[in-house]
Amino acid sequence: MSQQGSAGNVIAALCNIFIPGLGHLVQGRILAALFFFITTAIGYALYFLIFPAIIAAIIHLISVISAARYRPEN
Repeated sequence: MSQQGSAGNVIAALCNIFIPGLGHLVQGRILAALFFFITTAIGYALYFLIFPAIIAAIIHLISVISAARYRPEN
């Protein structure tokens, strides 16, 4: 994954669509993967409160965008 928009970032973004944080794990960013997975899982688990589910959906979207725009520091 050499630059933004590379095939690795696209694969990571696609992984994040299905399981939030999985794309970050593929990129080797363990803390980001845990953060996105735990926050969206808790938010979706509390779907009956509506507000946490909306926040979780927004964080899920941010997770996908974050994986797609990732540039490793050199």
